Amino acid sequence: MQTIKQDNVELCYEVLGENNKQNLILISGLGSQMIRWDADFCAVLVQKGFRVIRFDNRDSGCSVFLSKQKEEYGNDIEKAFEKVKAKGAPYSLYDMATDVIALMDHLHIDKAHIVGRSMGGIIAQLIGADFPNRVLSLTIIMSTSLNPVLPPVAPDVMAMMTRKPVNPIADKQGYIKDALAFARRIGGTKYPLDENREIELIENELKRSRSENGTLRQLLAMGTMVFDETKAKQITVPVVIIHGTDDPIFHPDCAVDLARLIPHAKLLLMEGMGHAIPSELYSYFGAVIAEQSKGIL
Repeated sequence: MQTIKQDNVELCYEVLGENNKQNLILISGLGSQMIRWDADFCAVLVQKGFRVIRFDNRDSGCSVFLSKQKEEYGNDIEKAFEKVKAKGAPYSLYDMATDVIALMDHLHIDKAHIVGRSMGGIIAQLIGADFPNRVLSLTIIMSTSLNPVLPPVAPDVMAMMTRKPVNPIADKQGYIKDALAFARRIGGTKYPLDENREIELIENELKRSRSENGTLRQLLAMGTMVFDETKAKQITVPVVIIHGTDDPIFHPDCAVDLARLIPHAKLLLMEGMGHAIPSELYSYFGAVIAEQSKGIL
């Protein structure tokens, strides 16, 4: 793994399939590290001929945001949003989109296929709208336009996401127990959670995490973004939208709305899939992304 530094951000990234010619960049979701695009999934994409670049968004995993001022949000989300109303968020999703462009510049990539999941799908939309000359295609997975008329996050899931987390240093097993419960809840009805694999992933994330309150700052960036449907309508590259019918975070209507807004977007609703990419679908997703890259889906 390698890093680049620019201004107050340090990004950690990894390149897989270095000898392949088609560049594909994977953008993670809220609080999610690049290892959520796991090795098996990336191997499928490499086999399809992609030079795969996965990276940690600022404030997740081994990437850091070096704040120029001390922020005392704690873990109180309501308090954090009150402070943001007065002072503004530490950064925006647009800033996170420009991180991707900076990474492309660093790697001398003129254009790339962009794949974003959840919050990463919103970032992908911004790149497609504001940097059209840098994008070959977009694949938007389990994401949203942030249209305020869309159904909200399922109440029990929102409660799980916003409650004060267990301190993993003081109670690692309690932290893992909560994380597993969340993974079970959002995973959908058709694909059972591989708990051993999930525990291994959670433990690796704990080892890699360098930021304090990073997920909260990302949430502030997402929560302060103003919905603008003209952005989606500016996207002209080939787009495929993949979404689970059991997604409790972004209701399937979010995908339908995106497909309505983005010109010529293709919509694939996956029966029984929740807000996660099950390993059983890696090969299918790889095939969809490969066909999308050719613009013939």
